[in-house]
Amino acid sequence: MPMVNFMASFGCIVGVLYVLFCVYLYFMQARLVYYPNLPSRKVTVDPSRVGLEFEPVTITTSDDVRIDGWFIPAEDAKGVLLFFHGNAGNISHRLDSLAIFHRLGLATLIIDYRGYGRSEGRISEKGTYLDAEAAWQYLTEKRGVQPEKILIFGRSLGGSIGAHLAARYTPGGLILESSFTSVPDMAASLYPFLPVRLLSRFSYNTREYVQSCRCPVLIIHSPEDEIIPFPNGEELFAHAQEPKMFLPIQGGHNDGFLDSGRTYLNGLERFIFDILKNTE
Repeated sequence: MPMVNFMASFGCIVGVLYVLFCVYLYFMQARLVYYPNLPSRKVTVDPSRVGLEFEPVTITTSDDVRIDGWFIPAEDAKGVLLFFHGNAGNISHRLDSLAIFHRLGLATLIIDYRGYGRSEGRISEKGTYLDAEAAWQYLTEKRGVQPEKILIFGRSLGGSIGAHLAARYTPGGLILESSFTSVPDMAASLYPFLPVRLLSRFSYNTREYVQSCRCPVLIIHSPEDEIIPFPNGEELFAHAQEPKMFLPIQGGHNDGFLDSGRTYLNGLERFIFDILKNTE
């Protein structure tokens, strides 16, 4: 009997701890999804550090939040890249990518989501979609860029934000690098012992968004990605409409685009040339 009582008490304790962890996970999800302060929220450098001219940009969203960004022009630009970065840091941590796209002959608009860098507001899923839409309207309305000349690029979390935008509008093309199928999918792979699909307060359903896109799509992913497993990229590619292209690269989640060198550059160049030559 004492052993039975002990086991019953132990089971109750485990059950309570399980419920408490579920409650913790439910309310702390934003801190698990967004990392604006990693490594820092401060914008400490700008594109001039890598020899690029740029224009500081402030864009006001439909819900009256001012977001910060840069427009990097390119001489005789083939098109304009609308850049949505991942869930950590800010625009000042993307200088290597800005230099790559400039080398490929593209002008670039990169923004910080609300709550990131110098942007106002508090981060949320709906807010990131509004930020992306405001950036699109800035390019098409204030700068007069034709939609078919805009390439939407999203890395990691930014891939879901970019795909959501591309499903609502029709850009010249969509590039998703190291992105995931959805937040519930990622949570289920990380916490298989928890009812995370019921607990999730975030969707970021990239799979659904990319399936609704009616533009050429390039999916980039590395089999060595230690944060977002390679099958995520394969599944996104499977759900994308034609025309589409898959570019496998090498290296980790945060440095694969650098480790892959010419493979990465050549793949981007081939995709960009193929879609933009049809808009001339």
